[in-house]
Amino acid sequence: MRLYVNIDHVATVRQARKTDEPDPVRGAVLAELGGAHGITVHLREDRRHIQDRDVRLLMETIRTGLNFELAASSEILDLACELRPLQTTLVPEKREEVTTEGGLDLGPSENRKALAAALAKLEGHGIRTSLFIDPESSALERSVELGADAVELHTGEYANARGDARALELTRLADMARRGREMGLAVHAGHGLTYENVIPVAAIPEIEELNIGHSIISRSVFVGLERAVREMGDLIHRAPAVVEEGGVWVPPMGF
Repeated sequence: MRLYVNIDHVATVRQARKTDEPDPVRGAVLAELGGAHGITVHLREDRRHIQDRDVRLLMETIRTGLNFELAASSEILDLACELRPLQTTLVPEKREEVTTEGGLDLGPSENRKALAAALAKLEGHGIRTSLFIDPESSALERSVELGADAVELHTGEYANARGDARALELTRLADMARRGREMGLAVHAGHGLTYENVIPVAAIPEIEELNIGHSIISRSVFVGLERAVREMGDLIHRAPAVVEEGGVWVPPMGF
């Protein structure tokens, strides 16, 4: 399973003071040194954290691959087609939200029409495409109809649930991951995953990539980014064996 590290929150700290530090591009280098298989950034229309300059420099400097998250906005689509990242993930976007609140709404025909046009444009430039969706059968079916290469299952409901409700959400993720693979989609997952809750998701065999940001950046304040990434990567690597043995991860002293 691949670990893509989202470095948006490095830029969030920088933009709080409108200065030049901390630099998310330097953060990406440290994430790669910690074993990240790729870097994820979300260039929002309001440029609240990641800036165009960041994306351009990341394309020039990182040695893994860039997962470029974006809404189906013509301006940002044009930038993606110019830069040709390894992968783009189309996500929903609201100005008033603190973070992405759910998967793409693939029900309305106008939404599907806009996404189909965006996917066709990206694929025409040789860019691998993914859709950020809720773990639902209808969303998987429409992702296939739209021609996406992959889907990223929204894990927010799982992360926010507790007890029996979390177990049900985990079962839903596993079922949808299996169905997605059977339908020919590559299956990724992300949102709200932490050091405490990642293992059960990382043990789902059909999921091939996790996108994790806030928890890693938060831990890096105390232990450094390279170590924080390495610790998350180790959890993901050991997850199948830990789940098979019925174990859980206990945060280290001082977490």
